[in-house]
Amino acid sequence: MEVIIETPKGSRNKFKYEPKTQKLKLSKVLPQGMIFPYDFGYVPSTKGEDGDPLDILVLMDEPTFPGCLLECRLIGIVEAEQTEEGETQRNDRLIGVAQQSLVYSDIRKIGDLNPIILKQIEAFLLNYPRVEGREVKLLGRKGPDGALKLVRAASIHKHAV
Repeated sequence: MEVIIETPKGSRNKFKYEPKTQKLKLSKVLPQGMIFPYDFGYVPSTKGEDGDPLDILVLMDEPTFPGCLLECRLIGIVEAEQTEEGETQRNDRLIGVAQQSLVYSDIRKIGDLNPIILKQIEAFLLNYPRVEGREVKLLGRKGPDGALKLVRAASIHKHAV
């Protein structure tokens, strides 16, 4: 599956693709001490409940750069609801592994991750939206089949996935 990276691992800057300009834009800076634990991007040709392409956190050995195209395999999904200004909607986060990764090459499903790493990922997904006044509630986890089902349902070109 193709993924476009918006924000690289280790960055405090959160970048977001702007379809109108076809460019990446700095959307916010995280507070001191808070960084993206892994590369963060989106799945092209998808549209989630929030109107944006589906988000994906990509596990890999080293950070890439904004705009980098990667081949990933889905290992799961962290299901979540996000509330902003009194309105709640689903905002699930896909978890994937870069095909070229050596460190994560044995990870095939979300349950293969070290439980401490998984808890840290979930803590990040809960906390970073708070910078913009959004609250997130985790609803559960699903493996690769659940993640693929979400991607297929969100695909703009149904035959592409």
